[in-house]
Amino acid sequence: MIDFSLSPEQTKLQQKAREFAKNEIAPKAAYHDKTGEFPRDICRKAWELGLMNTHVPKEYGGAGLGVLEGCIAAEEIGAACTGIGTAMEANGLAEAPIIVAGNDDQKRRFLTPLCKNFGFAAYAVTEPEAGSDVARIQTSARRIGDEYVLNGTKWWITDGGVASWYFVLANTDPGKGYQSLSGFIVPADTPGIVRGPKEQNMGQRASNTVRVTFEDVKIPKENLLGKEGEGFRIAMAAFDHTRPLVSAASVGLARTAMEHALNYSRKRKAFGRSILSYEGISFKIADMAMEIDAARFLVWHAAWLIDHGMRNTKQAAFGKAFAADMAMRVTTDAVQCFGGYGYSQEYPVEKLMRDAKVYQIYEGTSQIQRTIITAELLRGR
Repeated sequence: MIDFSLSPEQTKLQQKAREFAKNEIAPKAAYHDKTGEFPRDICRKAWELGLMNTHVPKEYGGAGLGVLEGCIAAEEIGAACTGIGTAMEANGLAEAPIIVAGNDDQKRRFLTPLCKNFGFAAYAVTEPEAGSDVARIQTSARRIGDEYVLNGTKWWITDGGVASWYFVLANTDPGKGYQSLSGFIVPADTPGIVRGPKEQNMGQRASNTVRVTFEDVKIPKENLLGKEGEGFRIAMAAFDHTRPLVSAASVGLARTAMEHALNYSRKRKAFGRSILSYEGISFKIADMAMEIDAARFLVWHAAWLIDHGMRNTKQAAFGKAFAADMAMRVTTDAVQCFGGYGYSQEYPVEKLMRDAKVYQIYEGTSQIQRTIITAELLRGR
């Protein structure tokens, strides 16, 4: 049996997220985009409502929600502002490696505090020479007695300037490629950590993106996730949980862009009639509607699979690539529907177009998603 309806609990969550996005995020989205100010107060309200740390198991203080529930909420938040949504959701990305691979002690030390007290965490993997090619990571972790000494620099770390701890991927056995990588939990107040200034990005300006440098940072061996050499596997397993959430946010962004384009096209007249009456515009909007729904179904399927204990790597890549590319197309076409007004900051669609671009880049580029899909197909999955 296939059922496309939401449960009463899921519907309630969707409505709560939608009301929060409408009342708390949307009115302040333009301000945070213009100033780049971190939306700490908005995030605090989201935390108080239970819209952050949703996937942390109940025994560690979280709501214990599934990935599908997270997608439902992420779409609503993303429809209001994906920059603010990214600031909120960065916790989920940082927490995912601990959820999938942490032991009980690690979960209690690092997940429970974020549920009991408002705060942030960050996923620190990307480096200047190691984005999609994770095997090129230069950050090192050298074992000395009961400690690891961490050295290196991570770039473009979301919430890196406000995090209380980081998930860090580092090289513990140079020369072994992916098998040389290990995952660590690193408290942000550890001596030797230097946080850089906020990056000035094209879009999603409300999120706090910085470089983080580790200079002889000593961390106890108890903060190693799993075993040495398992870091790459852990980081990729985390993506199977988080890529649907990112994809859902891009669906929300595209939905808002379509609504703006539809409403404007109804009112705008050219040659004596509404521009919506011309196929050049109406077909664009029809394509937007089709692709938004198609993306949502791909994303929800990926989320449903992992919530039911099934492998979703291929489907998560389907959703991430399709939704990211779709959001870019939809926002570009929305700007086109507005014409010259669309290019102006006075109207909302130029922000949406800027915000959309990063979905084709972070948590694996659209090209990397296609590489993953091909690899899964070749393995017969």
